[in-house]
Amino acid sequence: MTDRSNSADQRAACCKLGRVAGGYDLSRLDDDLVAYWTGEGDEQYSTRELATLVNQRVLEAALQEAGVSYKEGEIENTYRLLTDDDVTSGTRVQTRNELERDGVPVEAVESDFVSHQTVYNHLTGCLEASLETPSDEERLERGEEKLGALQNRTEAVTVDTIDQLRRNDVVDIGEFDVLVSVSVTCEECQQQFTVRELLDERTCECAD
Repeated sequence: MTDRSNSADQRAACCKLGRVAGGYDLSRLDDDLVAYWTGEGDEQYSTRELATLVNQRVLEAALQEAGVSYKEGEIENTYRLLTDDDVTSGTRVQTRNELERDGVPVEAVESDFVSHQTVYNHLTGCLEASLETPSDEERLERGEEKLGALQNRTEAVTVDTIDQLRRNDVVDIGEFDVLVSVSVTCEECQQQFTVRELLDERTCECAD
Protein backbone atom coordinates (compact mmCIF):
# COMPACT_ATOMS: atom_id res chain seq x y z
CA MET A 1 0.00 0.00 0.00
CA THR A 2 0.98 3.67 -0.14
CA ASP A 3 3.13 5.33 2.52
CA ARG A 4 1.31 6.70 5.50
CA SER A 5 1.51 10.33 6.59
CA ASN A 6 2.20 11.33 10.18
CA SER A 7 -1.51 11.97 10.79
CA ALA A 8 -2.30 8.57 9.37
CA ASP A 9 0.31 7.02 11.67
CA GLN A 10 -1.40 8.62 14.67
CA ARG A 11 -4.82 7.52 13.48
CA ALA A 12 -3.60 3.99 12.80
CA ALA A 13 -2.88 3.40 16.48
CA CYS A 14 -6.50 3.84 17.57
CA CYS A 15 -8.29 0.76 16.17
CA LYS A 16 -8.64 -1.53 13.17
CA LEU A 17 -10.49 1.09 11.13
CA GLY A 18 -7.75 3.61 11.83
CA ARG A 19 -5.06 1.13 10.78
CA VAL A 20 -6.98 0.24 7.62
CA ALA A 21 -7.53 3.90 6.73
CA GLY A 22 -3.85 4.60 7.20
CA GLY A 23 -2.77 1.55 5.23
CA TYR A 24 -4.88 2.50 2.22
CA ASP A 25 -4.16 6.24 2.56
CA LEU A 26 -7.85 7.10 2.98
CA SER A 27 -7.05 10.58 4.22
CA ARG A 28 -10.59 12.01 4.03
CA LEU A 29 -12.32 9.03 5.56
CA ASP A 30 -12.56 10.28 9.14
CA ASP A 31 -14.11 13.59 8.12
CA ASP A 32 -16.60 11.82 5.86
CA LEU A 33 -17.57 9.32 8.54
CA VAL A 34 -18.33 12.04 11.08
CA ALA A 35 -20.20 14.15 8.53
CA TYR A 36 -22.36 11.26 7.33
CA TRP A 37 -23.04 9.89 10.81
CA THR A 38 -24.10 13.25 12.27
CA GLY A 39 -25.93 14.48 9.18
CA GLU A 40 -29.62 15.18 8.95
CA GLY A 41 -32.41 13.35 7.12
CA ASP A 42 -31.21 11.65 3.96
CA GLU A 43 -27.70 12.93 4.70
CA GLN A 44 -27.45 10.77 7.83
CA TYR A 45 -25.96 7.28 7.48
CA SER A 46 -26.29 4.37 9.89
CA THR A 47 -23.13 2.63 11.05
CA ARG A 48 -24.04 -0.33 8.80
CA GLU A 49 -24.19 1.99 5.80
CA LEU A 50 -20.91 3.56 6.87
CA ALA A 51 -19.26 0.15 7.14
CA THR A 52 -20.27 -0.50 3.53
CA LEU A 53 -18.86 2.89 2.56
CA VAL A 54 -15.55 2.14 4.27
CA ASN A 55 -15.25 -1.30 2.73
CA GLN A 56 -16.04 -0.04 -0.75
CA ARG A 57 -13.33 2.59 -0.42
CA VAL A 58 -10.89 -0.08 0.74
CA LEU A 59 -11.76 -2.18 -2.31
CA GLU A 60 -11.44 0.84 -4.59
CA ALA A 61 -8.01 1.69 -3.16
CA ALA A 62 -6.87 -1.92 -3.65
CA LEU A 63 -7.99 -1.86 -7.29
CA GLN A 64 -6.17 1.42 -7.86
CA GLU A 65 -3.03 0.00 -6.21
CA ALA A 66 -3.17 -2.99 -8.58
CA GLY A 67 -3.70 -0.71 -11.59
CA VAL A 68 -7.15 -2.11 -12.32
CA SER A 69 -9.46 0.24 -14.22
CA TYR A 70 -13.17 0.25 -13.42
CA LYS A 71 -16.33 1.98 -14.53
CA GLU A 72 -18.91 3.83 -12.48
CA GLY A 73 -20.85 1.44 -10.28
CA GLU A 74 -18.39 -1.44 -10.60
CA ILE A 75 -16.90 -0.93 -7.13
CA GLU A 76 -20.33 -1.21 -5.52
CA ASN A 77 -21.24 -4.26 -7.61
CA THR A 78 -17.94 -6.03 -6.97
CA TYR A 79 -18.31 -5.45 -3.24
CA ARG A 80 -21.83 -6.85 -3.40
CA LEU A 81 -20.58 -9.97 -5.20
CA LEU A 82 -17.96 -10.49 -2.52
CA THR A 83 -20.20 -9.98 0.51
CA ASP A 84 -23.92 -10.25 -0.24
CA ASP A 85 -25.64 -13.32 1.21
CA ASP A 86 -27.82 -13.58 -1.90
CA VAL A 87 -24.81 -14.13 -4.16
CA THR A 88 -24.12 -17.76 -5.01
CA SER A 89 -20.85 -19.32 -3.89
CA GLY A 90 -19.91 -19.95 -7.52
CA THR A 91 -20.33 -16.28 -8.43
CA ARG A 92 -18.34 -15.21 -5.39
CA VAL A 93 -15.49 -17.59 -6.24
CA GLN A 94 -15.46 -16.38 -9.83
CA THR A 95 -15.31 -12.75 -8.67
CA ARG A 96 -12.43 -13.50 -6.30
CA ASN A 97 -10.53 -15.37 -9.00
CA GLU A 98 -10.93 -12.50 -11.46
CA LEU A 99 -9.63 -10.02 -8.91
CA GLU A 100 -6.66 -12.24 -8.07
CA ARG A 101 -5.79 -12.56 -11.76
CA ASP A 102 -5.76 -8.75 -11.90
CA GLY A 103 -3.25 -8.64 -9.07
CA VAL A 104 -5.63 -7.70 -6.26
CA PRO A 105 -4.78 -9.46 -2.95
CA VAL A 106 -8.38 -10.45 -2.31
CA GLU A 107 -7.84 -12.32 0.94
CA ALA A 108 -5.93 -9.41 2.48
CA VAL A 109 -8.52 -6.91 1.26
CA GLU A 110 -11.41 -8.93 2.68
CA SER A 111 -9.62 -9.20 6.02
CA ASP A 112 -9.45 -5.40 6.07
CA PHE A 113 -13.22 -5.02 5.72
CA VAL A 114 -14.77 -3.62 8.90
CA SER A 115 -18.04 -4.25 10.72
CA HIS A 116 -20.62 -1.66 11.74
CA GLN A 117 -19.55 -2.12 15.37
CA THR A 118 -15.96 -1.26 14.44
CA VAL A 119 -17.23 1.89 12.71
CA TYR A 120 -19.24 2.85 15.81
CA ASN A 121 -16.26 2.28 18.10
CA HIS A 122 -14.04 4.36 15.80
CA LEU A 123 -16.54 7.22 15.68
CA THR A 124 -17.22 7.38 19.40
CA GLY A 125 -13.83 6.28 20.73
CA CYS A 126 -11.17 7.48 18.31
CA LEU A 127 -12.95 10.48 16.80
CA GLU A 128 -15.06 11.35 19.89
CA ALA A 129 -18.09 11.98 17.70
CA SER A 130 -21.59 11.90 19.13
CA LEU A 131 -25.16 12.22 17.93
CA GLU A 132 -27.43 14.90 19.29
CA THR A 133 -30.54 13.40 20.83
CA PRO A 134 -33.44 14.46 18.60
CA SER A 135 -36.50 16.09 20.13
CA ASP A 136 -39.84 14.30 20.18
CA GLU A 137 -41.03 16.54 17.35
CA GLU A 138 -37.96 15.66 15.28
CA ARG A 139 -38.52 11.96 15.92
CA LEU A 140 -42.17 12.30 14.84
CA GLU A 141 -41.17 14.19 11.72
CA ARG A 142 -38.60 11.59 10.73
CA GLY A 143 -41.04 8.79 11.45
CA GLU A 144 -43.72 10.46 9.34
CA GLU A 145 -41.29 10.96 6.46
CA LYS A 146 -40.15 7.34 6.60
CA LEU A 147 -43.67 5.91 6.74
CA GLY A 148 -44.87 8.29 4.04
CA ALA A 149 -42.05 7.24 1.73
CA LEU A 150 -42.84 3.57 2.38
CA GLN A 151 -46.55 4.13 1.67
CA ASN A 152 -45.76 6.00 -1.56
CA ARG A 153 -43.42 3.22 -2.62
CA THR A 154 -46.06 0.56 -1.93
CA GLU A 155 -48.60 2.52 -3.94
CA ALA A 156 -46.21 2.96 -6.88
CA VAL A 157 -45.28 -0.74 -6.96
CA THR A 158 -48.95 -1.75 -6.77
CA VAL A 159 -49.93 0.56 -9.63
CA ASP A 160 -47.05 -0.67 -11.77
CA THR A 161 -47.81 -4.34 -11.09
CA ILE A 162 -51.53 -4.06 -11.84
CA ASP A 163 -50.82 -2.02 -14.95
CA GLN A 164 -48.45 -4.70 -16.26
CA LEU A 165 -51.00 -7.43 -15.57
CA ARG A 166 -53.68 -5.41 -17.34
CA ARG A 167 -51.50 -4.81 -20.41
CA ASN A 168 -50.87 -8.54 -20.62
CA ASP A 169 -54.60 -9.34 -20.28
CA VAL A 170 -54.07 -11.17 -17.00
CA VAL A 171 -56.56 -8.94 -15.20
CA ASP A 172 -59.48 -7.05 -16.71
CA ILE A 173 -59.92 -3.62 -15.17
CA GLY A 174 -60.49 -0.12 -16.49
CA GLU A 175 -58.72 3.00 -15.31
CA PHE A 176 -57.96 2.54 -11.63
CA ASP A 177 -56.66 4.21 -8.51
CA VAL A 178 -54.68 2.61 -5.69
CA LEU A 179 -55.15 3.69 -2.09
CA VAL A 180 -52.68 2.38 0.48
CA SER A 181 -53.95 2.66 4.05
CA VAL A 182 -52.20 1.37 7.17
CA SER A 183 -54.00 1.05 10.49
CA VAL A 184 -52.57 0.58 13.97
CA THR A 185 -54.60 -1.15 16.70
CA CYS A 186 -53.73 -1.13 20.38
CA GLU A 187 -54.05 -4.70 21.64
CA GLU A 188 -54.95 -3.47 25.13
CA CYS A 189 -57.84 -1.06 24.48
CA GLN A 190 -58.56 -2.09 20.90
CA GLN A 191 -58.51 1.53 19.72
CA GLN A 192 -57.65 1.77 16.04
CA PHE A 193 -55.77 4.58 14.34
CA THR A 194 -54.54 5.50 10.94
CA VAL A 195 -50.82 6.22 11.10
CA ARG A 196 -51.52 9.93 10.71
CA GLU A 197 -54.03 9.85 13.61
CA LEU A 198 -51.58 8.05 15.87
CA LEU A 199 -48.80 10.52 15.14
CA ASP A 200 -51.16 13.42 15.78
CA GLU A 201 -52.74 12.06 18.99
CA ARG A 202 -49.63 10.22 20.23
CA THR A 203 -51.63 8.20 22.75
CA CYS A 204 -54.50 5.74 22.93
CA GLU A 205 -57.38 5.24 25.38
CA CYS A 206 -55.11 3.22 27.66
CA ALA A 207 -53.66 6.49 28.89
CA ASP A 208 -57.07 7.83 30.02
